[in-house]
Amino acid sequence: MAYCAYNPILTFVCCVCLIGVAKSYVSIPLKIYPGKYNVSSAMRLSVTRLVALAADGKGLSLASDPSGQVNFMDMVGNLQGDSGRGYYMEMMIGTPGQQLNILVDTGSSNFAVAAASHPFITRYFNTTLSSSFRSDGQSVAVRYTQGNWMGELGVDLISIPNGPNGTISVNIATILSSEGFFLRGINWQGILGLAYPMLARPDSSVEPFFNSVVRQLGLPDVFSLQMCGTGMSASTVVDPPGGSLIMGGAEPTLYRGSIWYTPIVEEWYYQVEVLKLEVGEQNLDLDCSEYNMDKAIVDSGTTLLRLPVNVFNAVVDAITRSSLIQEFSSGFWDGTKLACWVRGETPWRFFPKLSIYLRDTNTSKSFRITILPQLYIQPITDLDGTLDCYRFGLSSSTTGLVIGATVMEGFYVVFDRAQRRLGFALSNCAVSGGVALSEIDGPFSSADVASDCSGRALKEPLLWVISYTLMAVCAIILIILLLLLVLPCRRRDYSGEINDQSSLVRHRIK
Repeated sequence: MAYCAYNPILTFVCCVCLIGVAKSYVSIPLKIYPGKYNVSSAMRLSVTRLVALAADGKGLSLASDPSGQVNFMDMVGNLQGDSGRGYYMEMMIGTPGQQLNILVDTGSSNFAVAAASHPFITRYFNTTLSSSFRSDGQSVAVRYTQGNWMGELGVDLISIPNGPNGTISVNIATILSSEGFFLRGINWQGILGLAYPMLARPDSSVEPFFNSVVRQLGLPDVFSLQMCGTGMSASTVVDPPGGSLIMGGAEPTLYRGSIWYTPIVEEWYYQVEVLKLEVGEQNLDLDCSEYNMDKAIVDSGTTLLRLPVNVFNAVVDAITRSSLIQEFSSGFWDGTKLACWVRGETPWRFFPKLSIYLRDTNTSKSFRITILPQLYIQPITDLDGTLDCYRFGLSSSTTGLVIGATVMEGFYVVFDRAQRRLGFALSNCAVSGGVALSEIDGPFSSADVASDCSGRALKEPLLWVISYTLMAVCAIILIILLLLLVLPCRRRDYSGEINDQSSLVRHRIK
């Protein structure tokens, strides 16, 4: 009788295969908190003018050609909401049009709307009432940092009352079920993913919304975003427009000074390259690769400034050392506690500025964007009319650095996809009490950092190729090992069975 011993090599190979496949999962950052914050805008707008769709050689529209067809001023103020609940815009979906509010998210690529009732939303897209809706019957699911949804893909017509003129046909994911996605107190019923096709689900063949706008309306492949939710107490009764999404270019009345550009490192998320961080004037002195571990992105759908764990801890340590407050509660830093002051006494003088250095399009240079404490020590609520309470606008992250609303609210951000670059300028609404809440400085030499800090992590399509290749190699190795182990046994005992364990590596882990 043959004796075929257990071989640990088999277990090791299977584990390597499964781990390799598991690492191909990519989640989409979206973290919206349900708290309410009233906001204000110091925006001063000039007279309306018609902006042309003529290229300036840099991917932006010109305002000088009288034959233009896009009025950027019609789009000013087309966003509502705030940093705690997200910024959304009104859309008309289907025929006849059904009005829905759609969250603006630069960290995902699907246009998805609620197509069934939910306790936390007041209305949804009824596909049976739209004569132009076509379902392709394909299932789709998207999982975010917070929440997920499942539904089916379809196509329908949309128009934007405060957007570019025209009706376009777009891919729509109809949300039929969700978990942790719609939150109590929100006023939006869907999400507008503005990132690249690589993030589209179930695959990149699903054309994202803005790609459809550019292709069908002939707009330049540029949009810009102003989010006005900063510097006001939560007890303020004024609730002005939440900002502006300008499709086709940049509107000069929404920002001050020049636009500083940083390259888009990879076209999936809007990935940028962070060179260093400063707390006050103190450089954290970390290797620049730590800031980009495993990516650094700009994402309007994320509420906070999210930092890799080591960077977050270094920032908290630096703030603690420079803060005028002694023995501050650790619960404030990790987001489990609020800090409260007597009403009317603002805490911002106790905290330093935060600066992020980004690589310039001239790669030997950099520039820095700086936020004042009013942007990251954020008002939440008042207690009994006697205390004003605040939260920390930063959090730790295991999926990379995310420049979310905490930072974006200080700037007018230009997503110049045509020139593969992101622009930052001082936002006209990032002002409180006559004090500007953000700064931009530069250029600075980047000679003191590595020539490439981005890490350039492997992206999803390549990861799938590697995963399938690894699976095939594993299967071949397993078969060879099985043959080596079993065939000798069969020569001694022809009544035994061959058990093919290669099925252990058949299944993808998503």
